[in-house]
Amino acid sequence: MDKLVMALICLPFLMAILPAVIKKSKIRSTVVYICGAIVAILSITTAVWWYSLGGNALVFDLPYTEVFDKIILIGDFALMFLIIYLSVKHHKTIISLLSIVQTLLVAGLELFGPHPAETMHIRIDWLTFIMILIIGIIGVAIGIYAVGYMHGYHIHHHKELKDRRSFFLAMIFVFYGAMFGLVLSVSLVWLYFFWEITSVTSFLLIGYTRTEEAVNNSFKALWMNLLGGLGIAIAIAYAILVQGTVNLYDVIDSAIAGGAGSAALVPIAFLAFAALTKSAQFPFSGWLLGAMVAPTPSSALLHSATMVKAGVYLLVRLALAMNGNYVGQMVYLCGGFTFLIASCLAIAQSDGKKVLAYSTISNLGLIVACAGAGYQETIWAAVFLIIFHAVSKSMLFQCVGAIENTTGSRDIEDMEGLAVRYPKLAFILMVGIAGMFLAPFGMLISKWAALKAFVDAPSALMVLFIVFGSSTTMFYWTKWFAKILGIHAEKGVDRTKPNEYVSMYFHAVLLILLCVGFPITSKYVIEPLMNDMYGTSTPVISEGNIAIMVIMICAVFIVPSINYLLTRNRKDKEVMVYMGGANIGDNKNFIDSMGESKELQVSSWYMTDWFGEDKLFKPAVVVGTFIILIFLCVVVGGAF
Repeated sequence: MDKLVMALICLPFLMAILPAVIKKSKIRSTVVYICGAIVAILSITTAVWWYSLGGNALVFDLPYTEVFDKIILIGDFALMFLIIYLSVKHHKTIISLLSIVQTLLVAGLELFGPHPAETMHIRIDWLTFIMILIIGIIGVAIGIYAVGYMHGYHIHHHKELKDRRSFFLAMIFVFYGAMFGLVLSVSLVWLYFFWEITSVTSFLLIGYTRTEEAVNNSFKALWMNLLGGLGIAIAIAYAILVQGTVNLYDVIDSAIAGGAGSAALVPIAFLAFAALTKSAQFPFSGWLLGAMVAPTPSSALLHSATMVKAGVYLLVRLALAMNGNYVGQMVYLCGGFTFLIASCLAIAQSDGKKVLAYSTISNLGLIVACAGAGYQETIWAAVFLIIFHAVSKSMLFQCVGAIENTTGSRDIEDMEGLAVRYPKLAFILMVGIAGMFLAPFGMLISKWAALKAFVDAPSALMVLFIVFGSSTTMFYWTKWFAKILGIHAEKGVDRTKPNEYVSMYFHAVLLILLCVGFPITSKYVIEPLMNDMYGTSTPVISEGNIAIMVIMICAVFIVPSINYLLTRNRKDKEVMVYMGGANIGDNKNFIDSMGESKELQVSSWYMTDWFGEDKLFKPAVVVGTFIILIFLCVVVGGAF
């Protein structure tokens, strides 16, 4: 098992060299497919092998652990020098101070500080089992999509930009290795190193186009994520100097044993702070919005499906230590507030990618709130939200990217009649949107479970956050869904590459299978996770409700299919419709009462006067900052 895990972490880093040095497009594409398949097989094999051993938590060391410790120490300095170089190059030197401070703090303690108790470095349990599959399956599917997308991105749409596909694809494999290392690490020092790699990878990909906007947004993402890295560095320092350990699970156990108000909550608070930055919660949401300037595969992989899941992964891991104390209150208030406000902000957006960005922030907020509460029901909901959100949002980002490459626009208003113009893209987009907010798809069921838990708690404020946040969510998804099915439009030429469709159809099928197999996932994956964390696994949804849900999901696809079979050979006659004037014969233009020619236009209502960024964003940043600062001061002040 140890050698398999070592391969899972190390091979992606080595594989990154291949696309970086291969310049011929076809050969590079083939290599990416093969390497991606190997990563997927390794992740599935690791997960299945661990599952076959009985599903009990395994803690062990990798071969040559001392060598890895030295490599990680050197790697910390390498990342620091890279950040210093790029910060100086782009005249943003002050940002590098964050990297310098945290690197010297962690490295100084490793080299000259007290020696903490010996610890194992790798752990596999139910939560890592889930994350390994998300990274290895969803992540690799996005990598396959990236090959075709980036070809069209440079060859057809952005000829003015330097073709750096080799770098882009190499960074994807670096990211795979970093995420595997992060979710498997027991040592806080190892977790910190892999955490920083994901931050730097995100920074480099956001600045991929090297435009002024891309560079500025990449540095915004960098300094916000470096703040999170500083939080982990402070937690490491406290754990070594006060608790005599770098074992994440020892830190968690100490906080649980100490109870509310204990000094052992200090490292938990700073780890939670780091997770809030990575999860793009207010006041740190701006970095993820700016990340949308990057090519779509980056948005799908790093900024929606997987990298931001590093933050919520850590919060779920800390859930028991946050239950019933000020750290948990900080986290669930910040998450609940973000869920509501980001959902409101999404209403006022017409850029499809920006809607997905705000939706991502909003859904991450709900997961954060569930983790912060720490109840069994909310953790059940949080884990399901992580799974369904990874699949749905990855597919949606890919589809919007394909639509942009095909139509030249990602504006929702330009997606009018997409079901007629590009039916395959419309189908994928509608499945993804349905997965985000319609019953009986998993996102809605998970929200219902979270709402039930907070009603039972009781927590009136969180109930209000979830109720109104879910209502606004339904509003912007319904608008988009209706636009796809809008007025008649002529068919266009679909420029989407076959490998892009492979990934998108895979996601669509996987989402449907997850919905149909909801009871299986709940019984054989989530309930054992609950038992592992809480010592008991009470089903959140009854078997009767699950049966109804499965029937509903089947009906969602069976009824339209039957309708299609019954009507496919039917001859339809086009008729002229009333259009507020004399229809000129094409159902698109008419002559008004003043004799002027007008074109039929249908536009969504975006409510910018109420929910525009200029109205809500800055106040939300202030409120989010206030929540975090107040609770951090209470926790740290209480300890000292």
